[in-house]
Amino acid sequence: MELLVAQNVTKRFGGLLAVNKLDFVQEQGSIYSVIGPNGAGKTTFFNCIAGFYRIDEGAIRFGGLEINDLRRDEISHLGIARTYQNIRLFANMTAMENLLVGQHQNLRSTWIGAVVGTRFVREEERMAHEEARRLLRFIGLQGRGDTLANNLPYGDQRRLEVARALAAKPRLLLLDEPTAGMNPAEQAEMTAFVRKLRDELGITILLIEHAMRVVMGISERITVLDYGEKIAEGSPEEIQRNPRVIEAYLGRGSETASGARPDAPGPATAEA
Repeated sequence: MELLVAQNVTKRFGGLLAVNKLDFVQEQGSIYSVIGPNGAGKTTFFNCIAGFYRIDEGAIRFGGLEINDLRRDEISHLGIARTYQNIRLFANMTAMENLLVGQHQNLRSTWIGAVVGTRFVREEERMAHEEARRLLRFIGLQGRGDTLANNLPYGDQRRLEVARALAAKPRLLLLDEPTAGMNPAEQAEMTAFVRKLRDELGITILLIEHAMRVVMGISERITVLDYGEKIAEGSPEEIQRNPRVIEAYLGRGSETASGARPDAPGPATAEA
């Protein structure tokens, strides 16, 4: 079943064509990746999906509903959540408080009810705290709810940011470079964690990632962008052998896929 569909999506910034006539389809329950050299238009495409940018041409549909002209909060309510390349936790709030903030769109209490302290408000607050504790257990931070986000190790902060996105109960989770700044061991842990999100929670995952070891190890399908255009799409094996992809990463005159250099897109050491 198609969950996310982009047709002829184009986004311009003045004279810069950041995304050019991009077609993209993602199936529900899948893990897809969008890769490409720096400046290829990957994050711009994410921002178009999430409603941060309005597209200039084309259409984006989520669950069959066109979302081009919806506000960011409306898109979030439909079930799209995201993380960012640079961690954007509330650093001086606790892990628990970050997860409570993440649930705000699903809470129905009014400020009047909060002031009066109605039974409904108290019950909703209890359920929100229980959900936050459940998420802490899921990401392996049980017992750390009172720790300031800024005091958590880097890898824990990454997982907490994902958990805050999960608090909104998304159907589609956009992960922008979830392993940025991680060593190989931490990358392996995050890869297993992302797979767990899909396998245990049933969430569809779309990620931007520069670590090719992660991309090739987790993706069911990969879309490659270069200068805002889709130059390749397929399975990890097909992408590794695609000469246009190798050229985009390494430049003209690079060796072919059969003798690709160690930093070419593949499961070894490549970085986009």
